[in-house]
Amino acid sequence: MIRAHIMPLTILLPLVGAYFILLVGSKFRNLARNVALVTTGATFAMVCFITYLVSNQGNLVYHLGGWAPPLGIELQADPITAFLLLTFAGVSFFVILFAYDILPAEISPKVITRYYALYLVLLGSLLGIVLSNDFFNMYVFLEISSIAAAALVAINGDKLAMEASVKYLVMSTLGSGTVLMGIAGLYMVTGYLNLDYLAGALPQAYASYPLTVLMTLAMLTVGIAVKAALFPLHVWLPDAHGSAPTSSSAILSGLVVKVYIAVLLKLLYRVFPLDFLTTLPLQGSLLVMATLGIFIGSIMAIRQKDIKKMLAYSTVAQIGYVFLGIGLFSEKAMTGAILHVFNHAVMKSMLFLSVGLLIKYSGCRKIDDLAGLGRVYPIPMIAFSVGALSMVGIPPLSGFISKWYLGLGALEANQLPFLLVLLLSSLLNGFYYMPIVIAGFFKKETVEIQKQVVPLGAQISLIVLIVATFFFGLFSNLAVDFLTPTVQGLFNVFGGGM
Repeated sequence: MIRAHIMPLTILLPLVGAYFILLVGSKFRNLARNVALVTTGATFAMVCFITYLVSNQGNLVYHLGGWAPPLGIELQADPITAFLLLTFAGVSFFVILFAYDILPAEISPKVITRYYALYLVLLGSLLGIVLSNDFFNMYVFLEISSIAAAALVAINGDKLAMEASVKYLVMSTLGSGTVLMGIAGLYMVTGYLNLDYLAGALPQAYASYPLTVLMTLAMLTVGIAVKAALFPLHVWLPDAHGSAPTSSSAILSGLVVKVYIAVLLKLLYRVFPLDFLTTLPLQGSLLVMATLGIFIGSIMAIRQKDIKKMLAYSTVAQIGYVFLGIGLFSEKAMTGAILHVFNHAVMKSMLFLSVGLLIKYSGCRKIDDLAGLGRVYPIPMIAFSVGALSMVGIPPLSGFISKWYLGLGALEANQLPFLLVLLLSSLLNGFYYMPIVIAGFFKKETVEIQKQVVPLGAQISLIVLIVATFFFGLFSNLAVDFLTPTVQGLFNVFGGGM
């Protein structure tokens, strides 16, 4: 029974957990965090099972209520989908494990049950976006995720958090409206919302309504770029990620901006033929915006004095890497982009979590005030250092593997300037990460710090993320071999996976 309905149950479980928390959590606050932890853990286990089924049986397809498309709602899981599901569910579980003893000190006890409920709603919506095979349900889950993410930013109710949340909500609404108009345009010219049926009907639609199809593609791409914080549409991200609680910053930067990239992958490589995309100025636009995002995001990160703002601008640069991989239109670059979605989720979550601990125990957010903390709190600073080195692209860490495949993709696409972009950007990453690592271990403390015990859940989460960074760097072939057949299928005339 569970095996047959594993995909919808994976989406439903976090939503049921959120409902249960709101139902009883106000009276039993400890129960709320236990339910959140168990629910995310169970969701992660179910996602692992989906991955096992995909690897052994091939692509999974599920029709809700037995209604087949185009009328019915369809869920699909292929290797890329399973890989993204593992990313979202796995990182979410370890973030909530980290927050188990940390969160009560960061937000008001009055709202903690609502926080856990919103967290589970966000997780369920992210999984729904990845599994959905039609634009209508994708859009519904996109809206749910946007509202939940904005609420997680504003959960404390202080002025900065509220301002950041409103900015995020306004920009996200503009992006959502643009996406909705694009979806409406596709439906108008094809009569379908299911991705497979859309791909089949699009050539005839383009022959009859070329301008409409081009406009819908433009609106969908711009709307997704806004929600994914691609430069110069990133203006909401630094404030939102810098003002949120530690666990919210980790989940927003590590996961939320990545799910919109999954939507873009579905759009560009399943609905629109690759030979059609190469005739448009889309590729050039993506590559230019990605390159500007990489450099300007890095330069802005170098200029920051606040550590969380620095990490937020770093995310702008890292999103540029993913869009660069998508825009190169080559198999190796696409593999690098998908790998970087996972690697950045692990690395950036680890960075935000470790920084959250250092801020909590030192009371300082300024980068200069974090000097010497590595000797007082070694595990958080080691985690930060591993994440930082991986961001720079130091082998054998997982961040190196992403950049390696992006570089191979640039060579494969005969786009040599973008190989130079990758090299220069790694140098810029070193400019703002390495001084923090060196100061953390080798400089004297600038503020007086009283050592406290780091909670066990936080230590376990950071250690697991450290191990994952090394493991997927040393054994990257596991992920690459899993993804390669589907990535190759994406480059068929009308796509072939995702």
